[in-house]
Amino acid sequence: MTRTAAPATRPAPVPSEQVDRIMALLRARGGRATATRRAIVEVLLGGDQHRHLSADQVATEVRVHLPDVAESTIYRTLSALEVLEVVTHVHLGHGASTFHVADQSHRHLVCRNCDTVVEVPGGELDDLAVGLRDRYGFTMAPEPFAIIGTCPDCHGPKGSPADH
Repeated sequence: MTRTAAPATRPAPVPSEQVDRIMALLRARGGRATATRRAIVEVLLGGDQHRHLSADQVATEVRVHLPDVAESTIYRTLSALEVLEVVTHVHLGHGASTFHVADQSHRHLVCRNCDTVVEVPGGELDDLAVGLRDRYGFTMAPEPFAIIGTCPDCHGPKGSPADH
C-alpha cells in the first residue's frame, strides 16, 4: 500500500535510459521526439514513482525549463503516451484527471476527507470483479476510476468516520 504525496516542485533526476526508451517508442510509432515531449516524459518519470499529476501540473513543471510550451501540446503528448501505454489516467475524485506512469497495475483508494490516495495492487479487486460478473454478468473496468472512502487517519473512534 502506497500513499501518494503532492507533486514535488523539482522532481528528482530521471535515468536517461528510461526517457530514451520512451522517446524511441514514440519514434517507432511514427511520432516525433521533440524537446518538449522529452521534457514531459522527464516530468512524468521524475520524483516519486507514484506521482499522479494533472495536465496542468505537468505543464507547470515543464514550463520551468520551457516557458512557451502550449497547453495543447501537453494534452496531445499525454494522449500519445497513453495510446502507447506509457501512462494511464485516473479520476481521483471530482478534480481533473491525473496521469501516472503505467509501470505496475494498481488501483486507487481516495479518502473523501483528506484526499489521501492509497495505491493497492491491481489484483485487490479481483474477487469483486468475479462476483459482479457471476451475479450480474457485468464486466468491471476500474482502471480509470478511484474508489472513494475514508482512510484510517480520518476514522473516528470504533472505526466510524471522524467529523471533518
